[in-house]
Amino acid sequence: MTVYPHSDAALETIARNVIIKYDPTLLSRPAPIPIEAIMEKVYGLTIEYRYIRKNKRVLGETIFEDTMVAVYEHRNGEGYKLLPMKAGTVIIDPSLMNNKSDGRFHYTCAHELLHYIKHKDYFIRHGETAAKSDMLRKTENAKILERQAERFASYLLMPKGAVKMAFYRLAGTAESKITALATLFKVSEQAMGIRLKEMRLIA
Repeated sequence: MTVYPHSDAALETIARNVIIKYDPTLLSRPAPIPIEAIMEKVYGLTIEYRYIRKNKRVLGETIFEDTMVAVYEHRNGEGYKLLPMKAGTVIIDPSLMNNKSDGRFHYTCAHELLHYIKHKDYFIRHGETAAKSDMLRKTENAKILERQAERFASYLLMPKGAVKMAFYRLAGTAESKITALATLFKVSEQAMGIRLKEMRLIA
């Protein structure tokens, strides 16, 4: 068994508590979750926008201890460069700031937030940063932590009560509701569709 046995129900509770610390009305008020403000104001994190890898396979990285981190100097053509980073820094790939990438940007931020608030001991013990990557993790524990971060991101960005309220206010087909809700909560349509199915609001 993993040393971080967070069930989906526990992860949803953690997400609710994070929102409550910032603004409890967001649990029942349909609105985008201000993930950047939560990270900075509630948890004291610093967000840095830098290219992490040339191939963009790493979109976010959380720093748990003062260290040197390799980043890719995209504009200057300098290649990889080591920069000092302080503990509590979250690096986000600037390509996610494109409006079309709202969903990926918010998911990446929320993903990294769970690593910071629940997985810090694991990464410090292994002398690692937490990197949001599409590359497969090698160890079973690491894969579990990544799955937990993905589930947490869904629960945080699409609170059950707020999503349900917005869903029932909308008219139209399931597809049109998915599109409208994804735009409202600033997540991808795919993520919203999965969330609505989980909540049994659509088939």
